[in-house]
Amino acid sequence: MVSQDRSVYQERHARNSSWPGDLTPTKRPNTFAQTCLSSLAFPLQFDGGPYISDGTPSRASGERSASMMIGNSRKSLALAIQTLLLAAPMALTQTARIYGGVLTEVADIPMPGPAVRFDYQSLDAEHGRLYISHMNADQLVVFDTKARQVVANLDGFKRVHGVLAVPEIGRIYASVTGDRQVAAVDMRTLKIIAMSGPVTYPDGLAYSPATKRVFISDEHGGVDAVVDEERHKLLASIPLGGGAGNTVYDPGSGHILVAIHGKNDLVSINPATMKIVSRSPLPGIDNPHGIALDVEGRLAFIAGEENHSLAVFDLKTMKLLAVQEVGEDPDVLAFDPGLKRLYVSSESGSVSVFQEDGQKLRLLGQFEMPHAHTVAVDPATHLIYFPLENIEGHPLLRIMKPVDR
Repeated sequence: MVSQDRSVYQERHARNSSWPGDLTPTKRPNTFAQTCLSSLAFPLQFDGGPYISDGTPSRASGERSASMMIGNSRKSLALAIQTLLLAAPMALTQTARIYGGVLTEVADIPMPGPAVRFDYQSLDAEHGRLYISHMNADQLVVFDTKARQVVANLDGFKRVHGVLAVPEIGRIYASVTGDRQVAAVDMRTLKIIAMSGPVTYPDGLAYSPATKRVFISDEHGGVDAVVDEERHKLLASIPLGGGAGNTVYDPGSGHILVAIHGKNDLVSINPATMKIVSRSPLPGIDNPHGIALDVEGRLAFIAGEENHSLAVFDLKTMKLLAVQEVGEDPDVLAFDPGLKRLYVSSESGSVSVFQEDGQKLRLLGQFEMPHAHTVAVDPATHLIYFPLENIEGHPLLRIMKPVDR
């Protein structure tokens, strides 16, 4: 199974610019070209020497007379052109895998560990690192986005859910849900330097740079927990009135935003006072969970996991603007500020792609991809990352790009 799986990945990667294993550029498969050239069943005369169809010199001289060569060459050339025209659409169909008319595959990277569930991701664009929680493997994966390879696979993160890279302080935070703790990891050594808690069910994470505090969604505890970054001490548990969905930091207001299950609203927390300063209803959104922000456009996008819905929320007026329909059980969202493009991944494997137009969203496309419930986007390259737990019995990281890039 290992050798068979390796060949599958090599064949898939052969379409990309990088060459894993022994698939060097000189060995790249080119069945389409070989098929077309095989129609040229005649020697071609170039630079004074006879050549066969693959471009290598022929050892047989004087095979045919010049007139026979010219006649057969013309017939074979016509046949070759016809073959090219007929085969080209088929070749394009086989190599360009388009999803929902909006995304295409760039690479499939084999991931370490068993074929079990992933959860949140966090991109450190400054250092080219993507941190991926491999939840049911109890591992935190460190991926180099420039080299496109896994550089570390860290153990000791029992049922890890949330992960948050904070490059300005050289820290990675991870929700070690199985131990009811939040881990602080040194970015340089990749060692756990502290555990903070207890938190009943730590999930999403946000960091407030002004207060140097980490805010944690306690999904089952009904609070947002607060940890001091310097002392690694649990400072407070802020009652929310319902289960905590995702927690994010809004640089525009300097506040922490939390989606509230059951209450179906969005709360804003002052990180200095650790108090709720506003509560905004989200009519039409059932069990709001995932959140993504357009900081410059002052919009929040909030997914309703119970009724496959998506809120467009104005952060200036703190009012709901619109509700869109997405795939069943939406989970993680990612926003590309350069393209003004929103990606919504769902537990059902449905992925929705929207274009932001002013304060509105326009659906560009939707497609199904097994286990695609978590997504991250690199705003510099516009590449999109989907960790997929089980493809042919193995986990992989699927890298995609917009078809219009």
